[in-house]
Amino acid sequence: MQLVDEGGPEAVSVREAARRAGVSPGAPFRHFPSRDALMNAVAEEAQRRFRAEIEAAMAEAPSGDPLQRFRKLGMAYLRWAMKNPTHFEIISSRRFFDHDRSAAVSGDNAEVIALTEHLLSEAFAQGLLRVDDLKQVQIAGRALVYGFARMNIDGHFPRWGIADAEAERTAEAIIDLFIAGISKPPAPAAKV
Repeated sequence: MQLVDEGGPEAVSVREAARRAGVSPGAPFRHFPSRDALMNAVAEEAQRRFRAEIEAAMAEAPSGDPLQRFRKLGMAYLRWAMKNPTHFEIISSRRFFDHDRSAAVSGDNAEVIALTEHLLSEAFAQGLLRVDDLKQVQIAGRALVYGFARMNIDGHFPRWGIADAEAERTAEAIIDLFIAGISKPPAPAAKV
C-alpha cells in the first residue's frame, strides 16, 4: 500500500516489496508468485478500506430515509476516492489487475451495488422517486461519483475553478443536485 501511495500503481513490484520488508528478493514469491498476485492483494486491501468508509457513513445515516442513505453512500465513495486517489485507481481501473479473478474485490463490489439497488428500491417503494427505471438511476449515480473522482485524480478541478479546499463541498453539491433531479418534488402544503 505504501508503494502505491508513493509512486502509484506502476511502482508496485514484488522485488521492491521484498526490499522494503527487509527480506530476500525471492522471499515474497512464496506468497505472491507474480506482480499480478501482489496487485490483487493490494486491491483487496484497498477495497477493504473503501468498504470501511462506506460502512462508517452508513452507520451514521438515518435508517428510514433511503435518499439520505443514498447521499451518505455517494459522499463516502467520493470522500474515500479523494483521500486515496491511487488506491481508488487500483480498485476502479482494470489496468492494474484482473477484477474478475479476485473473488474478494468482485464480491465486495457486488455488495456495494446491491446496497445501491436496495436504497433506490426502497426510495421508489416510498414514492420518493420521479423515475421508475432504477437501473438507469443507479448507473447515472455511479457515473456521477466515478466521474467526479476521476476528475479529481486527473487534476481537472483547477480548470473548473475548484480549489482543493472546495472539492468536498462541490461533491456534496453535485450529489444533492443529482438527488434533487431524481426525487419527486414535495407535495404542496394543504390550504387552510
